[in-house]
Amino acid sequence: MIWCIFIVGVLLPQSLAHPGFFTSIGQMTDLIHTEKDLVTSLKDYIKAEEDKLEQIKKWAEKLDRLTSTATKDPEGFVGHPVNAFKLMKRLNTEWSELENLVLKDMSDGFISNLTIQRQYFPNDEDQVGAAKALLRLQDTYNLDTDTISKGNLPGVKHKSFLTVEDCFELGKVAYTEADYYHTELWMEQALRQLDEGEVSTIDKVSVLDYLSYAVYQQGDLDKALLLTKKLLELDPEHQRANGNLKYFEYIMAKEKDVNKSASDDQSDQKTTLKKKGAAVDYLPERQKYEMLCRGEGIKMTPRRQKKLFCRYHDGNRNPKFILAPAKQEDEWDKPRIIRFHDIISDAEIEIVKDLAKPRLRRATISNPITGDLETVHYRISKSAWLSGYENPVVSRINMRIQDLTGLDVSTAEELQVANYGVGGQYEPHFDFARKDEPDAFKELGTGNRIATWLFYMSDVSAGGATVFPEVGASVWPKKGTAVFWYNLFASGEGDYSTRHAACPVLVGNKWVSNKWLHERGQEFRRPCTLSELE
Repeated sequence: MIWCIFIVGVLLPQSLAHPGFFTSIGQMTDLIHTEKDLVTSLKDYIKAEEDKLEQIKKWAEKLDRLTSTATKDPEGFVGHPVNAFKLMKRLNTEWSELENLVLKDMSDGFISNLTIQRQYFPNDEDQVGAAKALLRLQDTYNLDTDTISKGNLPGVKHKSFLTVEDCFELGKVAYTEADYYHTELWMEQALRQLDEGEVSTIDKVSVLDYLSYAVYQQGDLDKALLLTKKLLELDPEHQRANGNLKYFEYIMAKEKDVNKSASDDQSDQKTTLKKKGAAVDYLPERQKYEMLCRGEGIKMTPRRQKKLFCRYHDGNRNPKFILAPAKQEDEWDKPRIIRFHDIISDAEIEIVKDLAKPRLRRATISNPITGDLETVHYRISKSAWLSGYENPVVSRINMRIQDLTGLDVSTAEELQVANYGVGGQYEPHFDFARKDEPDAFKELGTGNRIATWLFYMSDVSAGGATVFPEVGASVWPKKGTAVFWYNLFASGEGDYSTRHAACPVLVGNKWVSNKWLHERGQEFRRPCTLSELE
């Protein structure tokens, strides 16, 4: 990426003149308002209870004074006919009224509101998803547990802390997934906060129970034994810990006997078994991908950097852009990635978002074998599709893409709008169908995805870059801009260097919209070449 300074004063077109649950920030903001409404309802309930107690208190004080006087001279007191009548009346009528007041349920309004709102609450799956998102962010951005627990994240506006209960819950989620690496990290954090004196409903015995087993599962028998002994110092009768202690001591004694006669190679093997870390990954370029997400490992050399330029682009003398050309910036050379600045206005962004919000659903991918749409763990966002015919703004955006790329959008897919929430991401993937997926877009009948146009409709406080692991490129979100690249060479062959990913959003909210343009209709707009890789 290069820094560009554009000359001001050029007239811009009027349209450009203006500057899930856990998978979608939009839906989580709705939950904030829901919770605020419930808090208001709860405060109303508390006020009603306080008013009721105040009435009971006044009644009790009145009777306390009355009975104090009466008990000093009972016969004299009831000898007064008015007192006698009032005593009969109180015991027969007023105490019944008090009983009804005490038994009156003031919670009806609150419980009714809670019942209505509960249908919109997140479920266990959402809570686990949010926990996994935190673990994902921890790995991607090399964050230690203490940094996350204290809320020391870059770009945060509202600092928040994790309690012992929160850390314990994260450790339990990892444990349930047999992710003992993260179980150890978060149980140690919970233990550390307990040692620092934090008051909690979680005790050290519970934490050490999980921690010792997680450490054992990773092969560190010495540490597991030490933690188990520490647990038994706190609770000598702990049944599972006593059983584990005997088992660990047996294993260690057995290893000791083996080591007496073992060779150096066997000793090395034991050391290897003690190595800890995350499980073997299904994604071969994970390390490279995560480095790029952090802004590390970018492979742009100074010599290549000099060949990247900024320019004004008139869409090949398109009348719409002759007087107000678009601002173009070279982000990368191979594959060529171009960023268009100030290409979508704030007003247009808000209209697109408003159209998309009611339709947002968990984003899916097309199964390369069955062709069915399905949700997957490596694509975490919510998306919606907008057609040009349903709103003039969407139609205008589509035509703008056609005018600036020179490609026909009539065969393109609808505008896809995506919102990435907590830890929202899309791991490395291709936009085009490979040779082993010949039927990927068969139903569309428009050929393969020739190019991708991606609008950034929000700034992101931290994270959320679009990265290309094959070439070491990172493109950072900037509201009002768009990036464009070809997925296919002019020959129709796929450009494998365009494999890309949407990095997890660390802090903030990421809105994007994209247009996938297809081969049909581009025969004369982008003629085929004889060379396979051109």
